[in-house]
Amino acid sequence: MARLYANENFPLRKGVRGKYAKRYAEGSNVVVLAPDVAKFFPDSESVNLALRALVDVAKSSVRNAGA
Repeated sequence: MARLYANENFPLRKGVRGKYAKRYAEGSNVVVLAPDVAKFFPDSESVNLALRALVDVAKSSVRNAGA
C-alpha cells in the first residue's frame, strides 16, 4: 500500500493554509436524506423551506394545546 507524504509526487507546496477556515468556523450541518425523501427536495433551499413550515406548524399546535 502506497503511503502519502509531502514530496515531489504529492505537491502540497501549492496549498493555502487556512483557505477554508472561516467557512468551517461558520459551521454547517450536513444531513443525508434517505433516497425516497430526497426525491421530493431538489436542493437545500427546498428542504429548509419545508422544515421551517413544519416548525411553524409544531409551534402553533403547542400553543393551541396549551390554551
